[in-house]
Amino acid sequence: MADQGEPLLIKRYASRRLYNTETSDYVTLEDIAGFIRTGRDVKIVDLKSGDDLTRQYLLQIIAEHESRGENVLPITVLTDLVRSYSTQGGSVVPDFLAMSFDMLKQGQSKMMENMTAMNPMARMPGFEAMRAQQEAFMKAMTGGMSGQWSGPEPQSEDSDRSATEELDDIKRQLADLQSKLSKM
Repeated sequence: MADQGEPLLIKRYASRRLYNTETSDYVTLEDIAGFIRTGRDVKIVDLKSGDDLTRQYLLQIIAEHESRGENVLPITVLTDLVRSYSTQGGSVVPDFLAMSFDMLKQGQSKMMENMTAMNPMARMPGFEAMRAQQEAFMKAMTGGMSGQWSGPEPQSEDSDRSATEELDDIKRQLADLQSKLSKM
């Protein structure tokens, strides 16, 4: 398998079929979504023109999931996104969305870290297997978003601040950012 740091190259043929260059076989949109859920970046290019079609296909994957009732994006967010395309403030939306998703990934990573570090069960036999199952569950529930914590160092055990309070702070910050976005 190719280096995980390099995006998986998918070529779109004139017949609109998608070809995985690593495995030399055709793939579907659901296959591509699966690659992304496992943490793999993809790049989809038109074979003839060389145009990068990644954004178009990722939007199509999102639209298909939303149309099947897997509603992740609230109507208000979708409405605000549409509005952002016609306003001068549209340039801040991509940065805001990227920061919001980074915060979500960091919060998820920190929560998993705290589950292990602060849990007295961590010393029990079989705990690692159970923790791995929990991580797999969290990854499945969040669509495979993963990320390593890049914030401040974890607090010491004698700290007054609990993981729940930290998570509540993150939720408040995200709500504030969403509020600011909706006011634009």
